[in-house]
Amino acid sequence: MSFKTLDTADLAGKRALVRVDINVPMADGQVTDDTRLRAILPTVAKLRAGGAKVILLAHFDRPKGKRVPEMSLAPLAAPLAGLVGAPVAFAGDCIGPAAKAAVDAMKDGDVLLLENTRFHAGEEKNDLDFAKALAANGDLYVNDAFSAAHRAHASTEGLAHLLPAYAGEQMRLELTALDKALGDPERPVLGIVGGSKVSTKLDLLRNLVTKLDKLAIGGGMANTFLYAQGHDVGASYCEKELAETAREIIRLAGQHNCKLFLPIDIVVAEKLAPGAAARVRALGAIDDEERILDAGPETVERLCRAMANSKTLIWNGPLGVFEIPPFDKGTVAAARYAAELAKAGKLVAVAGGGDTVAALNAAGCADDFTFVSTAGGAFLEWMEGKELPGVAALAT
Repeated sequence: MSFKTLDTADLAGKRALVRVDINVPMADGQVTDDTRLRAILPTVAKLRAGGAKVILLAHFDRPKGKRVPEMSLAPLAAPLAGLVGAPVAFAGDCIGPAAKAAVDAMKDGDVLLLENTRFHAGEEKNDLDFAKALAANGDLYVNDAFSAAHRAHASTEGLAHLLPAYAGEQMRLELTALDKALGDPERPVLGIVGGSKVSTKLDLLRNLVTKLDKLAIGGGMANTFLYAQGHDVGASYCEKELAETAREIIRLAGQHNCKLFLPIDIVVAEKLAPGAAARVRALGAIDDEERILDAGPETVERLCRAMANSKTLIWNGPLGVFEIPPFDKGTVAAARYAAELAKAGKLVAVAGGGDTVAALNAAGCADDFTFVSTAGGAFLEWMEGKELPGVAALAT
């Protein structure tokens, strides 16, 4: 997809309405993870350097169209200012007199944060009048919030039709990386999909088996596939009612020449607890009270060989219950090997989704992946092959 970037924009003296995602975790009024704040810095810097007035639009939590004081964006102005290296003003509304007065007071290069767009019901309804009220304070629109691009809201989609629209630097980075992974990848392409439930990733699996050369399934969802193939899964989490669906996906993979990798050995324990006694079992060699909690060493070794024989990797979801050692071993070993290949320039490795990012950070190798997306729902919907309204609206 082609879209306009800030490289082509006339910025001097312009009011730039910039949709960002700074929906960060907070505790006692303090930001506990500033990853999303830091992600917007390249766009803010580029706009300021070009002489634009930078006006940030964002949501926070789910106030459902009402003003909820504890969901105000006001506490983010100070940490943003620290990261930007310049004052960040705050306006108590994103439209109306308060917003207009704050925008009118700006000089070129200034940064202003407007109040939570979701305090207005028109935001999530993608109401045209609300979008026009937002647009009244801007000369151009920049979307730098890929993680919110799967929502057709006024500030993510509607605005793009009312003002000259551009992709921000983080949006450009995200779209370029995703195109390398699934749009126009270097083949062979290997996918890894983990997590607990097949039911939440049916669309994803059905899309991927038609596009990938190889697909490895791990985590709790692998149990459903093993059960569908007639293997005993003991007391493991398993969506047994989806056994036929799993068999359908296996058939679909065969029809599209996508090689499926399911576990060939498993790590089991009777209870899920830190330091629990874990045993490696062959498929089917599981006691009634045992639970499958990680991929076995042979499974991980085979997966690493598949990575070494691939040119592109796209990863969503852990191979086991990585949050609780020793059931993190499979995910950590595979992640570190993928990172090693990526760092050596032998593999384009793209990963995304909340649990995946947490797993890569826990393995200490996220920085060595080609690209790690912090977007959750948007990343999944993109992998499912769905059109993202916020991205489609930027198309030229």
